[in-house]
Amino acid sequence: FYKNFIMKKSVGNKILLSIIIPYHQKKKFFHSTIKSIYSQTFKNYEVILIYDDNDYGEINFVKNQLKKIKNRKLIINKKILGPGLSRNIGIKYAKGKLIAFCDADDTWHKKKLSEQIKFMAKNNLKFSHTSYNIINYNGKKSGQFKIKEKLNYSDLLKSCDIGLSTVIVEKKILNTSKFCNLKTKEDYYLWLKLVKKLKIIKGNKKYLVNWRSLENSLSSSKIQRLMDAYKLYHFFENYNSLLSFCFVIRLSFYSLIKKLKIYF
Repeated sequence: FYKNFIMKKSVGNKILLSIIIPYHQKKKFFHSTIKSIYSQTFKNYEVILIYDDNDYGEINFVKNQLKKIKNRKLIINKKILGPGLSRNIGIKYAKGKLIAFCDADDTWHKKKLSEQIKFMAKNNLKFSHTSYNIINYNGKKSGQFKIKEKLNYSDLLKSCDIGLSTVIVEKKILNTSKFCNLKTKEDYYLWLKLVKKLKIIKGNKKYLVNWRSLENSLSSSKIQRLMDAYKLYHFFENYNSLLSFCFVIRLSFYSLIKKLKIYF
């Protein structure tokens, strides 16, 4: 099926790629996000948006923004589930053989899908990610993160160096591995599960994504990140309490080193 991806052709009327977007109060940024998606040079995709908010005031805005997407599905959660469990719902309804994830405030380079799919085809990969730029509230570039070509479980356990909005993965390997219900680190949990299956995760070093750093975002909460990191290591990865605590300290250290490289 990779040949059909590269040639941008359909297999009958089948969707070849599903883009999953959880949405929670991102009105100020979502227009830029969806514009970067419908501007993709690769066109054989569907967008599945999961509206995850008890306040329904932005639903009409979301519907209007999605109008330019030919193949689209809007799912409205009955209660707030968080980004991880919302993505799991998107995976359930996805028709594509490949799945791409995008947060509702990030943006893609117009050749993101085509470049990454070619990279996956060339290297026969079931999972890939890319380097990314960091942008601020106003969309101005403030840094960039260059990934390593290869990551194994030991590498990833030290530092989560996979950007959510850069990932493309074969749907079939998500049949037994999904996002967890942590408030943060829900993607880190999944990457750790997948690297155990795949042994090695390879990435495209091209900067194909703009990740938006917001100070008031859930992922920016230091205490929440530390708590979730401990839960991840102790309860999900089954390390003992002392080792889990040490892993949290190490993760924080590598996070600091990463920020120094990104911004300085």
